[in-house]
Amino acid sequence: MAEFDDERIASPKQRGKAARLDRFLTFAGLALAGASAFFPWYVFFNEDKFGINIAASDNSRELPDWPARNVFSVSPLAMVNKNEPDKKAPPIDPLTTATVSDLGKEREGRPILEDQPFPGKSSFRLLHVSNGRALIEDTSGMYVVRVGSILPDQSRLATIEQREGKWMIVTSKGETYQNN
Repeated sequence: MAEFDDERIASPKQRGKAARLDRFLTFAGLALAGASAFFPWYVFFNEDKFGINIAASDNSRELPDWPARNVFSVSPLAMVNKNEPDKKAPPIDPLTTATVSDLGKEREGRPILEDQPFPGKSSFRLLHVSNGRALIEDTSGMYVVRVGSILPDQSRLATIEQREGKWMIVTSKGETYQNN
């Protein structure tokens, strides 16, 4: 039994190492607690380093001075390869509908009208006018256009006018769109 008690008692050298380790852990814990308490105040007093950067602007409603871009909305099936000679269209629709064309046939004694225009007006609208540019919107997005730009209805922007205090654009087809 005496032998067992002697093994449990640590030597002075081991006690010194344990005391230094305890002091180091105590100091490291206090340093970490102090840094954790100080950091929010550091962030508070140095807001320019940690805050949200807001882009500089003059808070106006003016549109940016971007170069004009044309608006295109063309189906890949409507595009024509200009390098190939014109081929006669096949009598069967190449789409999945697989319908037969009625070109050249007559129904009940009258010819078929193939050049019938698509019903309805273009679906874009005028949102804002500024600096000689107009902001228009259609189902595919918003566009900044200026005089001469191609519009979603495949016409060109002819003029931007102000009539009776409201802005309107006139297309090359003669259609007018008014800012609401």
